[in-house]
Amino acid sequence: MYIRYEVADKIATISLDRADAANAQNSELLDELDAAWTRAADDDDVAVIVLRAEGKHFSAGHDLRAGSKADWGKITLERIYTNEARRYLEYSLRWRNVPKPSIASVQGRCIAGGLLLVWPCDLIVAADDAQFSDPVVLMGIGGVEYHGHTWELGARKAKEILFTGRPVTAEEAAQVGMVNTVVPRAELDEQTRALATRIAAMPRFGLRQAKRAVNQTLDVQGFYAAIQSVFDVHQTGHGNALSENGLPILVQLEDMKANIE
Repeated sequence: MYIRYEVADKIATISLDRADAANAQNSELLDELDAAWTRAADDDDVAVIVLRAEGKHFSAGHDLRAGSKADWGKITLERIYTNEARRYLEYSLRWRNVPKPSIASVQGRCIAGGLLLVWPCDLIVAADDAQFSDPVVLMGIGGVEYHGHTWELGARKAKEILFTGRPVTAEEAAQVGMVNTVVPRAELDEQTRALATRIAAMPRFGLRQAKRAVNQTLDVQGFYAAIQSVFDVHQTGHGNALSENGLPILVQLEDMKANIE
């Protein structure tokens, strides 16, 4: 089990529990996470959902160690597309549209695939040591599958972090509106819980309609269509990687690991 699920005082707390691997996401973790979101969405005793993580880092992103070099000989772009459409696109969109407020509580590194977990949440509370990054241009890919970069950061800041691969600090993320609040690391759980408790006291139907109003406004502006279309752009990066014979995704693994040491 890679996910812990608890409910108390109208708040469902979903915890990533793979701290020994910096909460890197294998298929099992993502499937368990999706099941937890569905459970919280269907539970009438839950008013607010909190997503958090055990350990030093929120998430090191996709677990690139989950496959071996030998496995890559069996991989086709069609297989990559099918798996990623399910776990990296459909899951994230489903979490975004759960009709209950959600809060991501983030500490340490949140790398690449980690963004697919926090961006679907309605609010983000970040510890002062949090850093957000998407360095997959190193792999010949233009950004992670759920391409919220432009919406979350603005066009020029999105290009900067993609072009350079550098992390965005919690304070910087707050300045551009991606993060709601920055708190001391030692107070992260307490402050997140306090925010969730305040929201849980609000009328549920009003919360549901407020969330729907904001999400629908973003969709009218093109969010949903953009996420879908840029997912296909992302897949051309995999096509490039498969055509190189040097398996650049695996070649860059050591560089990626160095970012979370």
